[in-house]
Amino acid sequence: MRAKEPAGRAEIARSCGLSVQAVSNITEVLENDGLLRVVGQKTGVRGKPATQYSINPEGAFAVGIELRPDALICAILNLKGECIYKARVALDNAAPDMAIPAIESAISLAITTSNRDRVQLLGVGIVMPGPFGVSSQGAHDDAILPEWDGVNIQQVFEDALKCAVIVENDATAAAIAERVTGVAASIDTFCFIYFGTGLGLGVITDGHAQRGAFGNFGEIGHIITQAGGTQCVCGNNGCLETYASRLSAKRSLEEHGINLPDGFAMETLLADENPVLLDWIETASTHLSQAISILENIFDPETIILGGAMPDTVIDAFIARLNLPVGSVANRENRTIARVIGGSSGRFTAAIGGAAMIIHNTTTPSLALYN
Repeated sequence: MRAKEPAGRAEIARSCGLSVQAVSNITEVLENDGLLRVVGQKTGVRGKPATQYSINPEGAFAVGIELRPDALICAILNLKGECIYKARVALDNAAPDMAIPAIESAISLAITTSNRDRVQLLGVGIVMPGPFGVSSQGAHDDAILPEWDGVNIQQVFEDALKCAVIVENDATAAAIAERVTGVAASIDTFCFIYFGTGLGLGVITDGHAQRGAFGNFGEIGHIITQAGGTQCVCGNNGCLETYASRLSAKRSLEEHGINLPDGFAMETLLADENPVLLDWIETASTHLSQAISILENIFDPETIILGGAMPDTVIDAFIARLNLPVGSVANRENRTIARVIGGSSGRFTAAIGGAAMIIHNTTTPSLALYN
């Protein structure tokens, strides 16, 4: 139905190999549950006009939550994947005993504000920065959530929220959001460099997200782009994250006595052509250019998308200043899309991705479950 709507019962039966009677029984149940709706009748064919069905966007919804060290982002998508609510809540402490109650409250407010009925909630996608289950990458890293190491995240949230929960790292969720509702809707294979608190990477290959053995696929922030470079909290020197992340921008500006409380302040500084910020953008772009070349030659993506919590104007400034190496498999004359483009979902992209995962899992069940 999602692929062919609006569609009639006979058309659905032909497309999926079921009998018309079986499809009639299924559509009746889905219509009674409010998940499908009648949208008219198809005329111009012999016989009785065929009733046409489509997905009812108001029939169910999913919640996405992105948890950051200093904030949580909440988004609600309806059954058709349309974002109908989004909000940001500041956090003083993202440790479990503080974050979980804050998330419960945020979800309750979101459901009430968007006039949803909780019985229609399909589940919650919880999105967090990685790495998961790894304590060696810097216990003092400001991009890592405090006190979550060793916690069974899915179980904790399922117990607290009393619903189905999916847990994903922020960069992968952001890539899924762009695939479902953003600039990558028609792109099957791409890389997404995600500017959260730190720096992450989501990779979609043939429409499927890559996750790695332990859910830590895409820790691009800790690849080394400068041998013997800036000390990183992970223990390395010269990590990309120390040159091209929101944290690195904040630290660079603070060294010159400039406070950077949020993205709006960064936008203002860029509009004013602040020389300290412009110098940081130049340096960050140099390191991003090197990282992008690595990604192109390893993954051979259709394009690389930059996005997340970094302001769009800063993303555009990065792209304008990139010096992409000519020695790359992506450097082709017959390209139909630029090697690097900006995302469209903004700072809510990871939370939207969390909700999109719930919608996707609901409307595209795994056949393995029924074997």
